[in-house]
Formats: sequence, C-alpha cells, structure tokens
Amino acid sequence: MSAITIILIVIVALLAGMEGILDEFQFHQPLVACTLIGLVSGHLTEGIILGGSLQMIALGWANVGAAVAPDAALASVASAIIMVLGLNGGTVNTQTAISTSIAVAIPLSVAGLFLTMICRTIAIPMVHFMDSAAEKGDIRKVEMWQVLAILLQGIRIAIPAAALCVVPASVVTGALNQMPAWLSGGMTVGGGMVAAVGYAMVINMMSTKETWPFFAIGFVLAALSQLTLIALGVLGVAFALIYLGLKENGGSNGGGSTGSGDPLGDILNDY
Repeated sequence: MSAITIILIVIVALLAGMEGILDEFQFHQPLVACTLIGLVSGHLTEGIILGGSLQMIALGWANVGAAVAPDAALASVASAIIMVLGLNGGTVNTQTAISTSIAVAIPLSVAGLFLTMICRTIAIPMVHFMDSAAEKGDIRKVEMWQVLAILLQGIRIAIPAAALCVVPASVVTGALNQMPAWLSGGMTVGGGMVAAVGYAMVINMMSTKETWPFFAIGFVLAALSQLTLIALGVLGVAFALIYLGLKENGGSNGGGSTGSGDPLGDILNDY
C-alpha cells in the first residue's frame, strides 16, 4: 500500500471518527466510509459491496437513553482496510475477503465502543477547562478545547487505521487463505444472518398494523420476482405515496365521518 493511499485512508478514518459524534455529513456510516476507502485504494466495487452489507447491519443501531450503539466508524474503516489488504495480496477470493470483513465488523464495533468510552472520559476535564475559559470570557480557548475534543474522537479511529495499513498485505492474504472451508463458509452465512438481524431491528421499531401489509408485499416481490433493487425502490416510493394519498383523503372527509382519518387503518381495525 503506497504512502498516498495510507494518508488518504487515515484522513477518511479521521473524518469517520469525528462524524460519529457530529453526525452531520455521515462519514461514519458504513456505506460512505467503506466506499471512500475502496475508492482511494483502487477497490471501489468491493468497497461499495462491503459498505452496503455493513449498512444493512447498522440500520438498527441507535443510541437509546444511556445505552450507546456499537461504533459503526471503527467497524466500517477497519473491516474495509482488512478487505483491501486481503485483495492486495492477489491470491484471496473476493467473496471470501468481503464475507470475512463483514464477520469481523461486529467485534470491531464493540472495540470501537470501548475506545469511545475512553475518549469521552478523557473529554470530561476538557469540559471543565471550557467552563473556566468561559468564566474568563476567553471564547477562543473554548473553541480550541471543543476542537480538541472532536479531534480526539477522530484520532481514536485514525490510529487503528494507520496501524492496520502498515500490516503487509501478504500476511492478511495468507491468514484468509489458511482459513478452513467450514470457517469461511460459516463467516459467509453469519454475515448474511447479521444483516437480516439489522433489518429485523428496523422492522421491529417501524412496524405498525398499517405498515405490515407493505412489509409483506415487499418480501413477496423480493423473494419471488426478478426485480432489481432500483425497481423495488421505485415500488416502495409508489406504495408510500399511495398510502399518504389515502391518508390525506380520509382525513379531509366531512365532519359526519366516523373514521380515524386512516382508511387503511380503519380497514385493518375491522378485522
């Protein structure tokens, strides 16, 4: 891996780490981070595939109260680098590299969560420094400590990324090739199951009696037809617009109507 590639990967890792806190430009999302690393390393297609697979897993990750979600930034960056190193060796199967990277993403996300807790603990004194600077009216120092606290979150991803980039590609390729068939096959199956769990978590949060028919229609169309993802996306948008149109029409009926304003919900209530 060339020096320019390593520098670009570290920059992507730094941005991903900071965006894990800022959550503004979504650099920490797997689809973005893996695609960017694939782009700078010359493996754009593989990066998009890996990012899309990890994004399906991360769909259900969210901070709820005091419970912090697994760290998508480190999982995305580190797994993408492992995939790139495996592919750069030249002797590993592309599918094996991607499936292995998906499998290691979960423990990496837990490790990233541990690093996040360390960084947030270190940032506590910085808050007190900002309070002291604010009492003195030193706005510049307040801004400085804020920037340092955010950079700390970026560095926690950049350092592991730089360390992984130094590992020779032949070492990673050799490790992937030495895996027995049952282990590589199990990682492939496990990666698919984890993606399904991500979808299930999202459905569990979104599911209502009004949306279940659409979930069923989407499942049937995806399982029994040869429609592409673009076609399924267009159908999804069309169904959503139809549902919103029915809901608005139901809500605009005269005052004598005893409906709830949701025609589909009223029909389901009758059953």
